[in-house]
Amino acid sequence: MAAYLSLLAWLHLSLMALVAMGATAEKLSPDFYDKVCPKALPTIKTVVEQAIGREPRIGASLLRLHFHDCFVNGCDASVLLDDTPNFTGEKTAGPNKKSARGFEVVDQIKAAVNSACNDNVVSCADILAIAARDSVVASGGQSYKVLLGRRDSTTASKAAANKNIPSPFLDFSGLLSNFQSHGLTLEDLVVLSGAHTIGVARCKNFRSRIHNDTNIDSEFAASLHQSCPVTEEDDSVSSLDGSPARFDTGYFNNLLQKKGLLHSDQELYKGDGGASDGLVKFYSGSSEGFWIDFGVSMIKMGNLSPLTGSQGEIRMDCRKVN
Repeated sequence: MAAYLSLLAWLHLSLMALVAMGATAEKLSPDFYDKVCPKALPTIKTVVEQAIGREPRIGASLLRLHFHDCFVNGCDASVLLDDTPNFTGEKTAGPNKKSARGFEVVDQIKAAVNSACNDNVVSCADILAIAARDSVVASGGQSYKVLLGRRDSTTASKAAANKNIPSPFLDFSGLLSNFQSHGLTLEDLVVLSGAHTIGVARCKNFRSRIHNDTNIDSEFAASLHQSCPVTEEDDSVSSLDGSPARFDTGYFNNLLQKKGLLHSDQELYKGDGGASDGLVKFYSGSSEGFWIDFGVSMIKMGNLSPLTGSQGEIRMDCRKVN
């Protein structure tokens, strides 16, 4: 295991170098706001910590917003846009409707940052990326550098959200295909799915699993039947792992015990020596390995098709174009 961790550290440094090279090409940089507005990142951190202090679940919601943003035409804050006469936004797409949360916290962050910077210089897309990282840290995870300098889109697409955000009902091949279509790998799929170590899921997204799947612990399934019956109760929720406010390895431990809440979660571990089984086993026993690799994959995901330079805009209000 020590040798594996040494290899992991080497890979981490190599990947960081590759990511940095990509960031240069896309004009993203971890110190983008050092001169533009040095108060930006501390301000975002403060608001995120306060929000999680009021409601621990909000950390998972902010992290999820960043995922759902990046998977739809790149990390451009399109997920935050309200509907307009010109387009139907992403908030009412199947993966977001009645489940995407944290928009009010993003509004609070934007107002606080604009005040601290005395100007509208911090994009909503960067706010999502920073808030996701700060949510991980506030929930007990390890920090990582966030590459910055994104700008905001001026449109959104409900159809693209429905097409690109992976469904909780996908099998392994569907999940891998979805991630690969975004330039992400098997390793990214497994480690980024580990974000499900915090937060909850709605009954409608795991009802079929607990009543029909065979790759599930029977006692675990039975324990959820009352709160998520075969019919109705779509909006009742259950924790994605046993410590939904802690960014730990509980999610991977659950998979080893066939206690993944979502069908898509358990598809990552079938116990048959499949491509992802070894990664799940490793992360279940190594918080450090999980945290390091999670940061690398988050940076990689955050670099999906960003708008930079004169592209897009910096929204004054994250919910609407200027």
